[in-house]
Parts: sequence; structure tokens; C-alpha cells
Amino acid sequence: MIGEGGAARSRIDEIIAGRFACRDFSSAPVGRGTIEQILRVARFAPSGANIQPWHVYVLTGAAKDRVSAALREAHETARDEHVSEYSYYATDLPEPYLQRRQEFGRLFYGSLGIAQSDLTARAGQTAKNYAFFGAPVGLIVTIDRRLQVGSWLDLGMFVQNVLLAAAGHGLQSCPQETFSKYHRILRPLLSVPEEQMVVCGISIGRARNAAQSRLMPRADVAEFASFAGFEEQSATQMERTRPWEAETS
Repeated sequence: MIGEGGAARSRIDEIIAGRFACRDFSSAPVGRGTIEQILRVARFAPSGANIQPWHVYVLTGAAKDRVSAALREAHETARDEHVSEYSYYATDLPEPYLQRRQEFGRLFYGSLGIAQSDLTARAGQTAKNYAFFGAPVGLIVTIDRRLQVGSWLDLGMFVQNVLLAAAGHGLQSCPQETFSKYHRILRPLLSVPEEQMVVCGISIGRARNAAQSRLMPRADVAEFASFAGFEEQSATQMERTRPWEAETS
């Protein structure tokens, strides 16, 4: 794709812009070799002092089914007895973040035909997380609890690398913080050592509906970026491209 000023949109641009959180996978298997290659590439995420704070438990087949069954039972019978070891969201979200979270709820549940007031249906949708949304491969990602917040930055970049590397293999994925809530269930099932904190899960596979696409909007660059010094560049030095939405192949 070519934007204004002749700037080409690269393959990595396509992968990043085309990635979305898939919540409906086909059962088509994904081989161990493919997952190993995804992780082999993802490990090159930036890491302060090369600490590499991540650990990944890779599940498929009967092993994944056992984990799913235990998590679904806990969700159905004792969900209020479980809580994550870390807080994902601020207790009181300020604007514009509160508005964005509310918009997510409207768009996501609206796309499923679920009223936001229908707590039973919403709980049923949440339960699908623990079956990895039907994906053939599930990852559980942990971090050493003795590390500091900088290592969580490293971990986030590693998780993003996993998602992008999966997309590079023609696969979809879904990062899922909700697995952290059931760390007491996961720990004995996966032999997770005490010093490891469950951070999230990741579902990986092929989308059941190949026409699925990104549902959630993103803020325009002007809303989150401040530029300085570019006024010193000449017009020929400035690289101007149209927004993704305006580009055509």
C-alpha cells in the first residue's frame, strides 16, 4: 500500500493494524513446531539488562481440556472466592479511560446481542475465556513476583511479540488477563512455583470466521502524541501518510 508522499505500508504494519482479539476459534490444530517458532521469535522482545522475566506454559489436547474444565467449574461455582494477585484496572478510572472502557462494553456486548444489564449472559460469555474460546492452543504466562514494575514492561513487549509472531504465521490470538484470577487453580495443575505470578493467558489458533476483523476503535495519533522540532524540516523531509482508514490497495 502506498500513502501520500510515497510512503509504503510494510508487512509489519499490516500485521499490527490487522491484529485483533479473536474470541471464536476453529478447532483446526496448530503444531508444536509452529508454537515453538512463535516463542523463538517472541523471545527477542526488549528486556532491561536482558532479565527476560517471562515464563510460558503451553497447553493443547487433554492437558488444555483439564485446565479448562477446572477453571470453568471454579467460574461457575466459586467465582467470588478467587481474585487476581495484581490489579489490572485502577479502582476509579479517570477520563478519557472510563469513557473508553464504557464504549468497549457497548461495542463488545452489543456485537454479541447481550444487554449490558444481563449479568447471566455476560458471565456465560466470560466463561468462554476458560475454554480458550475454542482455540487449539492456550498459553499461561507468568512473571517472577520478586521483580519490579520495569520487568512487567518487558513482559508486555514479549506478549505483544507472541501475538504478532502468531499473526505472521496466519494465526489469530487473544490475550486474556482473566486467567490471573484463578491462579490458585492453575498453580497445582501446571506446577507453577510459588515465586511465579500468573499474569495472563493467550489463546492461539485460526479464526472460525475468516472475515472477522477489529471491532474496537483506536484514538487518533493527535490524541496521544505530541511532536516537537519537526517544523525545522523542509517539506521534502516531511513524510506524510494518510490514516489507515483512508488507505486503499
